[in-house]
Amino acid sequence: MKRWIYAGLAMVAGRRQVARSWRESGERIVPEGQPSPGAELAVMALLVCSAICAAGFVVVYAVVPLDVMTQWLGLALGGCLAFGSAAAIVFSKTLVVDEDAEEDYPEPSAEDVDEVRRIVRESGSRITRKRLLLGTTGLAGSALGAALITPAVSLGPVFDTESLYTSAWKRGKRLVDEHEVPYKAADIETGTFYTAYPEHEGTDRIDAPIVVVRLDPAELKLPPERADWAPQGILAYSKICTHAGCAIALYRKPLFAPVEPRPALVCPCHYSTFDPATAGSVIFGPAGRPLPQLPLMIDAATGELKAGGVFSGPVGPGWSGVRDGKVRFEPSGPKGVE
Repeated sequence: MKRWIYAGLAMVAGRRQVARSWRESGERIVPEGQPSPGAELAVMALLVCSAICAAGFVVVYAVVPLDVMTQWLGLALGGCLAFGSAAAIVFSKTLVVDEDAEEDYPEPSAEDVDEVRRIVRESGSRITRKRLLLGTTGLAGSALGAALITPAVSLGPVFDTESLYTSAWKRGKRLVDEHEVPYKAADIETGTFYTAYPEHEGTDRIDAPIVVVRLDPAELKLPPERADWAPQGILAYSKICTHAGCAIALYRKPLFAPVEPRPALVCPCHYSTFDPATAGSVIFGPAGRPLPQLPLMIDAATGELKAGGVFSGPVGPGWSGVRDGKVRFEPSGPKGVE
């Protein structure tokens, strides 16, 4: 490390000495160009616009709804790169002194290296606001870097990790569709796949969507502690696959008994397959644990479906911290459920 530090200091000192000798000699290799403050301002304005677009990418990623996010992300990142490219073009065309010269390519020597350094330095003679130009370039580069690493936040919560330990579901919460219309037990037909959400909780939370199916009660093989979780054979499971967080979007119906003896919930991304009759157990695919089950109950007065408590386990894939300990829910369900 000490040698590297000495080498760096020597290089900086040597470059300063060379630059000083160039200034003292008064000789130039590249003809001095005329300053162009207007071009400098144009380059800086383009770089600032690039930085604003990159910052806009971060803002869009954080606040814009998912259904329109992709378009705005594309516009923001595309604008950032377009303004940055325009700044580079304007800089090279208006602020760099150039000349056309043809000669045989010489064998490299120390003098040649020194000459190349002089050419690079003297080519920027038209720039009069070097620090400000470097500052805006750094601003645009930093903003672009922030935009590029922002999607990494999707790998899991960074600051607000508490949402992984709480649930939108609690005892008595009605099951509704995307239009907030409550589901009734009579609405759930055998062989049909339904998606439900907790009433007044929206659809964006990872633990909000559930899949609802009806099976013959005689076919259910739930654990003893879940004996009353499926009234009339109606079952509810998290819609988020426990493998990679994709949505359970297929309901396989038995078509050939030897290989498909019973209905199953299927994730179309990697074909993890879950058996709703056996508490969402994995019967095929890469998922490492069953789908979390939501206990259900039927309102005696209205026939509406309601949650009987919270999920049997953490929703989604095993993000860091989710399975380090027990998931903390409000004690709103029956004993053994919360």
